[in-house]
Amino acid sequence: MISAILNVLLLGGSIYMMLVYDFVLPSQSIPTLVGLAIMVTVIYAVQGLLDFIRGRLLMHFGAALDTDLSPDVHKMVSMLSRTQMDGDPVQPIRDLDQLRGFLSGPGPATLADLPWMFLFIGFLFLLHPYLGLTVLVGGVILIIMTYLTERLTVEKSKQVMAVGQRRLKIADVTRRHSEAIVANGMEQRICASWSDASRAYLAAQEQLTNVASRMGSLTRMLRLLLQSGVLTVGALLVIEHAATGGVIFASSIMSARALAPVEAAIANWRGFVGARQSWSRLKAMVALLPEEPSTDILPAPYQTLRAEDVSVSPPGSDRKTVVKVNFGCEAGSAIAVIGPSGSGKSSLARALVGIWPVSGGSIKLDGADLSQWNSGALGLQVGYVPQSVELIEGTIAQNIARFDPQADVEAIVAAAREAGVHDMILNLPQGYNSQVGPDGHALSGGQRQRIALARALYGNPFLIVLDEPNANLDGEGDEALSRAIMSARARGAIVITIAHRPSVLSAVDRILVMRDGQSIGYGPRNAILAHLNSPTASSGVIKVEG
Repeated sequence: MISAILNVLLLGGSIYMMLVYDFVLPSQSIPTLVGLAIMVTVIYAVQGLLDFIRGRLLMHFGAALDTDLSPDVHKMVSMLSRTQMDGDPVQPIRDLDQLRGFLSGPGPATLADLPWMFLFIGFLFLLHPYLGLTVLVGGVILIIMTYLTERLTVEKSKQVMAVGQRRLKIADVTRRHSEAIVANGMEQRICASWSDASRAYLAAQEQLTNVASRMGSLTRMLRLLLQSGVLTVGALLVIEHAATGGVIFASSIMSARALAPVEAAIANWRGFVGARQSWSRLKAMVALLPEEPSTDILPAPYQTLRAEDVSVSPPGSDRKTVVKVNFGCEAGSAIAVIGPSGSGKSSLARALVGIWPVSGGSIKLDGADLSQWNSGALGLQVGYVPQSVELIEGTIAQNIARFDPQADVEAIVAAAREAGVHDMILNLPQGYNSQVGPDGHALSGGQRQRIALARALYGNPFLIVLDEPNANLDGEGDEALSRAIMSARARGAIVITIAHRPSVLSAVDRILVMRDGQSIGYGPRNAILAHLNSPTASSGVIKVEG
């Protein structure tokens, strides 16, 4: 509606010019000139106000879209990061920024003004059919140029996006692994890969810019030529006494106004193409987001964990790293999952806490499948220490409390005591307020691991999954870990720990043995260990009683 009123008001300048030239100058009427000047001033003032309002509305619309999509975009970033799917995990953020920037800029207004070019062409036909026909032909040519611009730039825009992502991935690898790169003499080779990617990016960007610049320059030349053509046709009509002198000026202004949206559309076409591609990617990613069930239905689990024919495939892969694993346990149990590297232990751990979906079978807490849990509600019932511990930048207290702004101080300290890390924290200069740094790098590996254990224990979750929790621990840390497992068992929790070091086995009551993604034995700790230590132990399925 605003665009319609704005474009109608834009006729005011052309009509004013025509009336001044054809009526005021011949009549020498000062009052008529003053009256027309006042009217055109009011028209321009209203036009400026409406243009300002339209700009504000577009800015608020872009901000509202950002607000609505931000939660989903954050979920996309999380999904891409934890599932290791192909793609840049932060690309959804860039897509949202691209979309919001386009919607808040002149692009949508330009597209909204495009259909109104036919209003100006219609008025030109009223002035004289030849004038209307001249501008109509020129408008069609410019629209064809707009279409060609789209066809010539869409693929090149995709190429720029692809090589840009590759370049950013190399930069992220350098950021995350700078110590290993420098220490192992890989800096020059990584730098060479970065330079190759940068050259490819610049080449793709140059190709896209060249196409857009050529089309823009050609369009501007055609528009100037068309304006001169309108003046030429108008002059011929005046010579033939088919139009007045005022028509020449009015038709020139009106033709410029009719063709301005087309030229503006071509100038903003890269933004439009980028926004459309961003919207397509966001829409496709939203469709992949799992639907969250209600959080108000299931009570907190307190009895059993059951894995029934569980198979797991890494996201984006058909290869099964866990194949039909079965086990179950009751509250107060602790299971050590053992087996050689590559046997599927970490894949099983990720499935147990809901990071990776199962590709077959089911995992149930108190009879309810994990898919029935909302991720936020499930997170309150689960504690997890990943194989590669990375704390989140903030204080130790924030990390232990899982960044809950309403965390209970006593609960934070209780989790730290249970993990055996309270005294260690107090020995730091700022205690619980000590900053852990990016990814926790202000702390040692053992300190990070013990604080991650406290985070897993925070809030007394029912299911605690620890993936090699003692990989960086010394003897004191090992003892603290065993005490933490026993304490969790005593309050009725279930603990699953991936174990490579035997020190943690004293705290568990059951062992799950895995090989090649399959369970080859599950049962009481002593029975499984007796079989594994037996001189006659076979490499087949371990059968034990109980």
